[in-house]
Amino acid sequence: MSLEPLIDDFLEYMEVEKGRSPLTIREYRHYLSRFLDWLKTNSKATGPDDITSELIRRYRLYLAHLCNPYGTLLKRVTQTYHIIALRAFLRYLLVQRDIATLSPDKIELPKQSQRSVAFLNSEQVERLLKSPEISDEAGLRDKAILETLFSTGLRVSELVRLNRDQINLDRKEFGVRGKGDKLRVVFLSDTAAQWLERYLQTRKDSFKPLFRRYSGRVDTIKDGEKMRLTARSVQEIVNKYAKRCGLPVEVTPHTLRHSFATDLLIGGADLRSVQEMLGHESIRTTQVYTHITNKHLKEVHQTYHSRNKEQR
Repeated sequence: MSLEPLIDDFLEYMEVEKGRSPLTIREYRHYLSRFLDWLKTNSKATGPDDITSELIRRYRLYLAHLCNPYGTLLKRVTQTYHIIALRAFLRYLLVQRDIATLSPDKIELPKQSQRSVAFLNSEQVERLLKSPEISDEAGLRDKAILETLFSTGLRVSELVRLNRDQINLDRKEFGVRGKGDKLRVVFLSDTAAQWLERYLQTRKDSFKPLFRRYSGRVDTIKDGEKMRLTARSVQEIVNKYAKRCGLPVEVTPHTLRHSFATDLLIGGADLRSVQEMLGHESIRTTQVYTHITNKHLKEVHQTYHSRNKEQR
């Protein structure tokens, strides 16, 4: 059997059975299509049993020398994503379809250098949160967005999917579906709840989305679904206020997610609780923040430990 229809079956399995997001499915399709295109011009392999360790070695060499549309080599992490998708496909063939092919365990993933996490310190967060002008509805919306992102650690994709009826301002908590369609509870700070309430009180519409757009044509079809703010729009909003208050680093909605996690850990929260609030499936993903908090602990030690004081 040829690989192309099997890849289609695999992507359908990932979507329906595993509950992967449309973005994940799109990325996997891109990575596996690139593998197929490479096979057609660089190999005689046509079926699963033609995939060998030597074939994968040559494909990895190809990825290492491949340039993106901007003319620069693919990042190491991007190369790894290609291999992760390929391994998942091979595992599907072996386990779900009982089709003979190369074991994914024979394909090692490259060790990744510890990625750095961009986050804002407390003073920078304060400057950013104070930057929106709240004289109109759009400004109040922006203020509520910034406060909600920092209070909850939501991904931008999770934020824009929120509806008004999901939010319980009395309890200051609500459920959200994250990656893999997994449900978790997130919490609003007193300040975030106050600004959300103030924003919603100014809304005269009955549109379903929690955060709506104020530009373009008004469309009331399907509870105003077309009025929903997009992820790209939220990114632009965050970037606009970061520039306005003169922050020295590039700020995205994910920067506020990092800042949320770092703020909790520096304040004394345990790693497992932060993992649950972020919606990380593995605690190893959350551990990327520990090197940041370790630096903070070192500064505390140097400042307050008596043996350090004696050397001053």
